[in-house]
Amino acid sequence: MVDMHMHTIYSDGDKTVEEILKMCEERKLEYISITDHDICKQYYDNALKNNSIFTGKIIIGSELHAVFQNRNIEILAYNINPDIINKWCEKYYSEAQLREQQKICRQRLFDICEKHGLIYDKDKIREPKKASEYVERPIYEEVMKHKENFKILGEFTESFGIFFRKGLANPESSYFMNHVEFRPPYKEVIDIIHKAGGKAFLAHPFEYKFNDTIGFIDNLRKEAELDGIECFHPSSEEDNKKDILVNYARKNNLFISGGSDYHGNPKPDIDIGIGRGKLNIPKEIIEEWK
Repeated sequence: MVDMHMHTIYSDGDKTVEEILKMCEERKLEYISITDHDICKQYYDNALKNNSIFTGKIIIGSELHAVFQNRNIEILAYNINPDIINKWCEKYYSEAQLREQQKICRQRLFDICEKHGLIYDKDKIREPKKASEYVERPIYEEVMKHKENFKILGEFTESFGIFFRKGLANPESSYFMNHVEFRPPYKEVIDIIHKAGGKAFLAHPFEYKFNDTIGFIDNLRKEAELDGIECFHPSSEEDNKKDILVNYARKNNLFISGGSDYHGNPKPDIDIGIGRGKLNIPKEIIEEWK
């Protein structure tokens, strides 16, 4: 079993690198990649530099935000030179830039809440401690404490993921926050991954809630070629979605990857290696390209 997608305190996870390695060892995973958002500094953590915990194989990875057709997407980068990725990330994600983005996004979401007449107590919403934290989730959690908001939000009450993907990240929604102005173009992300000697995989295609997921992937590949697709992910566990992605990848000579997208308490229903319980990623798909 493998897990090629997880996050630590270096981005929006709540576990240290050491804790993640211990969990992976307990699960007897054979391949892993710690793919913190827009950074590779996790690979300079002492627990990884002097790894004596995890006995499986570690592939250097990161999950990089990108923009395509005014939509925010994520690209998983594997087998990369971390120095090249870290230097490039400073262009978009320095501490100062991230703090400024947090302020803008926080106020932008408050304005959206006001526009829709949502009730919330601003004093009960915690300020982000880290520059890499997302400000949207704690605001959503406060809004969800007021039942008066349920009728207004409709399907957005089902989960933060739906609220984020179908609302905040959707340019056709009245809840659109326009995160894309802070993100690099898709082609630039693909280019830097390849410059860093790595392979680029579209992360969790069904997580984005596109009307035509396969059509979107086709359009992506016309602009800059992907190396692979993350076919195994909690968002593709149901309704044969995994098989749709695997068949597409095989038909188009794309590599296949997969991971739990583990964050710890921020996503309490997701566990390392198994996602929501049904994820079982065979090591053979990773050995095709590792």
